[in-house]
Amino acid sequence: MRLPDSTLFPALTPTAATAPTAGLSARSEGAGFGNLYRSLSQEVQDYIAHGDSSPDGGNATALSAEARARWALSAGGPTEDATGSGGVDAPARQAFLEQIAPLAAQAGAQLGVDPAILSAQAALESGWGQRPLRNAAGENSHNLFGIKASTDWKGAVAEAATTEVENGQAVATTARFRAYADASGSFQDLTRLLRNSPRYQGALNTGSDAQAYAQALSRGGYATDPAYAAKLTGLARQLQSRGGN
Repeated sequence: MRLPDSTLFPALTPTAATAPTAGLSARSEGAGFGNLYRSLSQEVQDYIAHGDSSPDGGNATALSAEARARWALSAGGPTEDATGSGGVDAPARQAFLEQIAPLAAQAGAQLGVDPAILSAQAALESGWGQRPLRNAAGENSHNLFGIKASTDWKGAVAEAATTEVENGQAVATTARFRAYADASGSFQDLTRLLRNSPRYQGALNTGSDAQAYAQALSRGGYATDPAYAAKLTGLARQLQSRGGN
């Protein structure tokens, strides 16, 4: 899995330029800002580590308004009024969902997963089809799920820039991704991967439970982004609430 953007998850600690000045009085405005910053950062870190403990979880609903704003700025996470659009307009999002709907339905039937959840995963990974992984020649790899090409992969490969989270830091790198002739190949490969890999058995037959599916992927190591499950859950629930489109 690749992160949709290259700066989604910077460190939550203040940089030298923004760190509160040492030695300020606890009653001073600077100290108050420093305490607030540390409090919000800790709240965000706790959320990422433990998830949303609220009944409908997965969309930062347990965070305070200030912390949600902080998370949105530093982690690319959803804000209270987030639409999951990623800057893609409504007609383009709708066209993408309609294009992949039959593929999501087929894969969902084989995996025991609501097709809306798979559509949300494809939208999250590919920027609603607007930011596809491309090979060196600029050709679309049709890789809608950010699946990397391991050494035993025998198919086509697209080497592309990506971002991974390492020790809490977003790191720009280049990786080899699987490439397909069309979008159907991507859905078929995701289905094979989840059904055949022991790491992802917990994602199978999760039905309409978006959070269970997303968390199972994260536990299996599908993504390095620690907020991946929350992002996928939130977007999937939005699609489910609109009948999958």
